[in-house]
Amino acid sequence: MRGKTTPYILLSVVAVALIAMFITGQGKKKKLNERITFRKKDKIPYGTWVAFQSLPQFFPGASVYTTRQEPGYWDSVSVFDSRQAFIAITPKFMPDEYEMRKLISFVENGNDVFVSAKYVSADVEDMLNCSVDDGYGAYLFDNGTNVLGASEDTLEVRLLRPPFTPAAKYKYPGKRHDASFTSVNSNTTNELGITETGIANFIHLRAGKGNFYLHLAPMAFTNYFLLHKNNMEYYERAMSVISPGVEKIIWDEYYLTKRDGPGQKKKSWIKVLFSYPALKASLLTAMGALLLYMLLGMRRRQRYIPVMAKPRNDSLDFVKTIGRLYYDKSDHKNLCRKMGSYFLEHVRSKYKLPTGNLDEAFVKNLQFKTGVEEPEVRGIVSFIKYVEDAPGVSPAEITEFHKQLESFYKKA
Repeated sequence: MRGKTTPYILLSVVAVALIAMFITGQGKKKKLNERITFRKKDKIPYGTWVAFQSLPQFFPGASVYTTRQEPGYWDSVSVFDSRQAFIAITPKFMPDEYEMRKLISFVENGNDVFVSAKYVSADVEDMLNCSVDDGYGAYLFDNGTNVLGASEDTLEVRLLRPPFTPAAKYKYPGKRHDASFTSVNSNTTNELGITETGIANFIHLRAGKGNFYLHLAPMAFTNYFLLHKNNMEYYERAMSVISPGVEKIIWDEYYLTKRDGPGQKKKSWIKVLFSYPALKASLLTAMGALLLYMLLGMRRRQRYIPVMAKPRNDSLDFVKTIGRLYYDKSDHKNLCRKMGSYFLEHVRSKYKLPTGNLDEAFVKNLQFKTGVEEPEVRGIVSFIKYVEDAPGVSPAEITEFHKQLESFYKKA
């Protein structure tokens, strides 16, 4: 009975589990990720992945670079070249006076700077001769959370004509986080865009051969805004103010993480000196000349180092000379005795063996310490003892003895 009811029990458990999962899944709603990052790699609503990926379509002939360096120290981009564009989309654009001067110098060389931010530093307002009302409402931390209250949802921005024809307005139901200009210099500034209340939020200034654009609604370039209805048209029109002939685009992420306020890192005196092209060139020339002078001075005062010859074994030459002397006189016995004495002295000094008794124990110990085969050692010892009592030694015997000694010296 128990075996028959088991399948029904299992089916009931599985059915209850499936119903519970279905009810639980229906009750949960997918929560919108409200983090505000403005990072090009983020595909969340308030990232800038869509804006960054669209740049090659708007500027097909340009190379796009990302930088986390301060202005003037960009990789692969020279501040002295032209036909370049710098784009920064960030909640806070807080350059100091030094960085603003580098950006304006970059513009004067025939480049464009496009900045979209709600908060700007006092140096930006002073050097662009404008005032910004950021609302003092919500402030963005780096993690995208709001303090001091939340900004109203729904952002509406408009472009003016000319240069935009026809004039149009764009909006979305997301976070607002925008600002507006309270005053601009009408003699040097062109208004390109306004808020829904008609206050300027997008201006253009000319400097030298280039252009500086300041936009105060960075949320208009987030993924959520651009993918809402036909808002991509707003981005396309805003980017159309940048020269279509640009060859390099610098997408900035330095101002996303740059500290501002009292804790901001100060510029080193080396960077300050090298910020002036003429002074930088003169300093580099002086350092190069000093280095060249030091190298030439070292070469001029260097003493000639003689080539050291490999030390020669004079004792071996001496032995060979004495051997040839005895051999020429045909005093073979005396020569063999000298060769034997030299061999025994070699054994005493190198292997620390006594040579008073050339017996069987001496042969064994010498063979053990040198590794030479016992018959060779025994032959040398036997010939040394033979020479002492022999009436004479033939040339063949001395030649054979010499070969035995040479073989021993090579193997030992």
